[in-house]
Amino acid sequence: METSMRSPKRRLTSLLLMFVATALLATGCGSKYAVMSPAGPVARSELHLIVWSFAIMIFVVIVVLVLFVMVLVKFRNKPDTKSVYTPDWEGSRKLETIWTVVPIILVAAIAVPAVLTTGDLESPPKSKYAAVTIDVIAARWKWIFQYPKQGIETVDYVVIPARAPIDFQLTSVGPMNTLWIPQLGGMEFAMPGKDLKLWLEAGHTGTYLGRSGQFSGKGFVHMQFETYAKSEADFNAWVQHVKATQPALSESLSRKLIKQASVVKPMTFSSYPSDQALFAQTNQQ
Repeated sequence: METSMRSPKRRLTSLLLMFVATALLATGCGSKYAVMSPAGPVARSELHLIVWSFAIMIFVVIVVLVLFVMVLVKFRNKPDTKSVYTPDWEGSRKLETIWTVVPIILVAAIAVPAVLTTGDLESPPKSKYAAVTIDVIAARWKWIFQYPKQGIETVDYVVIPARAPIDFQLTSVGPMNTLWIPQLGGMEFAMPGKDLKLWLEAGHTGTYLGRSGQFSGKGFVHMQFETYAKSEADFNAWVQHVKATQPALSESLSRKLIKQASVVKPMTFSSYPSDQALFAQTNQQ
């Protein structure tokens, strides 16, 4: 009897500890989490969804804990209990209506904002800054960034102008990966034979860590890159500096970067060959 009385208390204590731990993780315990520190409009909108969903879930947890304690107090086994014993009692239209309607309302409260926000983020809003297109190639185990308009290529790092919409065109010549820059927004898949799109924007200058959010093999851990958001003037100056000082990417080195499963240091090239035929050949292997 003593063990059975202690069990609910232990469960309640465990639930309370889990609640406290979850709250501490959500606030970062004083540390800075990338997802919780948005640096652009996409990430900011997604953070609002996270906070809204978390608030609803915490509300549900609190209500469940309160009801749990009420049940323990009201229906606990004690000698002087005056509660009516009704072993054949079943069914309650009122309660069944409550626990059917309330979850529907809660799910709708999460789903509707998520759908509306996702629709709004499908394409960038009008901006006074010109959009920049960057072709992204996920290879083994590196990220290749090509700037079609500027004609340059970088490996394992990317430079973007701040406050300008960045139109990432994603593909892969190896395992499926996902491009993810947590402080700028959510992730998108990079798949062989596909051309998927993701737009992000840095609200101000800074350096933001990017990586693959999709486990893709033994070299997955090395698929990290730095994102450097510069002012428009600094970005244009960087492009001119690359064009003037960096070597052109040869076709042989391009093939090696795309096909060879290796980890490389950040690289910069003033031009790059067209690799569309090589992409098709690689994706068929």
